Amino acid sequence: MTLPPLSFLDKAIFFAVLGITFASVLWGYSRRSKGNDQESFLDLLLMGRKLTLPMFVATLVATWYGGIFGVTQIAFERGIFNFITQGVFWYVTYLIFAFFLVDRIRKTQAVTLPDLVSQMYGPVSGRVSAVFNFFNVVPIAYAIGMGLFLQAFWGGNLEFWIAVGTGCVVLYSMFGGFRAVVFSDLVQFFVMCLGVFLVFVFAYLNFGGLDFLRSHLPETHFTISGGESWGTVLVWGFLALATLVDPNFYHRCFAADSSRTAKRGILLSTLIWFCFDICTTAGGMYARAVFPEAESGQAYLFFAMKILPDGLRGLVLAGIFATILSTVDSYVFLAGTTLTHDLLPHAWRGKKWLHHMGIAFVGALAVILAGQFDGDIREVWKTLGSYSAACLLLPVLFGYFFPKRLRDRQFVLACFVGVVVTTFWRLFPRAGFWSNVDELYVGMLATGATLLIFLKGKTSAH
Repeated sequence: MTLPPLSFLDKAIFFAVLGITFASVLWGYSRRSKGNDQESFLDLLLMGRKLTLPMFVATLVATWYGGIFGVTQIAFERGIFNFITQGVFWYVTYLIFAFFLVDRIRKTQAVTLPDLVSQMYGPVSGRVSAVFNFFNVVPIAYAIGMGLFLQAFWGGNLEFWIAVGTGCVVLYSMFGGFRAVVFSDLVQFFVMCLGVFLVFVFAYLNFGGLDFLRSHLPETHFTISGGESWGTVLVWGFLALATLVDPNFYHRCFAADSSRTAKRGILLSTLIWFCFDICTTAGGMYARAVFPEAESGQAYLFFAMKILPDGLRGLVLAGIFATILSTVDSYVFLAGTTLTHDLLPHAWRGKKWLHHMGIAFVGALAVILAGQFDGDIREVWKTLGSYSAACLLLPVLFGYFFPKRLRDRQFVLACFVGVVVTTFWRLFPRAGFWSNVDELYVGMLATGATLLIFLKGKTSAH
C-alpha cells in the first residue's frame, strides 16, 4: 500500500505544528535559570522543581505514549487484547504509584531514581539501578517508531531515517534542558490527543460502530486474550508493574512543585490515557477491518491517511509524529541525565557540557541498538521491560516497605541473581511445559527468593 499524496494544506499544517514545537523549545531555553551553577543545573535537570499541574500532566501523558505504532499494531493483530495489556494493567499500576509511592519519594528530595536507591541502600546499589534505568530509557522502540513514520512518507532505508530523526531530537534536547522538553510536550500533548480522536471519529462516521467491526474482524479480536495464551496476558500485567521503577515517572514527580501536584497529575493523566487507549485500540481494529492485508506496524498510519480529508491529514500526521517525538526527547534527555549524573564519578556531576555529551551518546546508542531489533517495537518493550520488572522492581519496593533491612551489597546481589537467571532462561532451549514459562516469571522468582533469604537471615541474626 502507498500513502495518498499530501495536499499543500496538509503539508502547511504539518510543518506549522513542527515549527510551533521547535519555537516552544526555544522559548523554554530562553526561560532557563540564570542563577548560580547549582541552581542552573537543577533547572536543567528538574526545571527547578517548579513543574505545575498542567505542565506535569502534559509532559507525563506525552512522554508515556510514544509507542503508538506498537500499540496500534497489537490492536490490529489482537483487538481488545491491546486495551487490556497496554491499558487496564497499566492504569492499576499508575494508581498504586499515586497513592502509595508519591509521598515517599517526594520526601527524599532526590534528583533521580538511582539517587533514591542510594539513599535506601548505598552508593553501589544506586549505580546498579542506574545501569538498569539507563537501558530502560534509551529510546530504542521510539527511535524505531520515528524511523517507520519517516520511511512511510519518504521511502528509503529504515536505519537511515532512525538516525536522521534521532539526530534532530538530540540537538534540541541537548541544549534546551528539561524545561525545553516540557514546553515542547505542551504543544505535542494537544496535537497528539486531537489527532487520535479525529481518526476515531472519522472511522466511526465512515464505517459505523461495533456492528461493522464484528462483521469484519476475527472473533478473537473481541476476547480479552486476543487468541494469545493466558500466560502471555499475565506477562503484560507484570510488565506494567515496571512503571513502579520507571525513571520517567520518578523524574516528573521529583520535578513537581508538590506531592499534591504529582498525585493529581497522575490521576488526571490516567483518565486521559484511558480515552487515548480507546481511540488507538479502535483505530487499529478499524485499520484491520478495512485494510486486512496491510503491514501491521504501519497500518494505522495508512488507514488514517486514507479516511481523512485535506487539512486534517496534515494535523493528524503531526499528531502521530508528536506522539513519537515527545517520548523520544524525554527518553534521550533522561538517559543522558542517568549517564552523567548517576554513573559518572561524583566529582564530574553538575557539568552541563558532560550532560550534552551524554545526550549525544544516548542518541547514537539508540540508533545502533534499534538496528538489532529489526524494527520490532514489541520485542524491545518485552526485552527491556522483562529485565526491569524481574531484576529491579522487587528490590526497590522492598526498600520502601522494609527500610534499612538490607545492606548495599545485598541489593546488588539480588539484582545480579535476577539478571543471570532471566538471561539464562531467555537463552536456554526449553521444551514442553517449560517452553511456556516466560523469563519474567523466573527472573522475579529468583530475585524475590534472594530477598527473602536475606530477610530471613537478618531476622535470625536478631
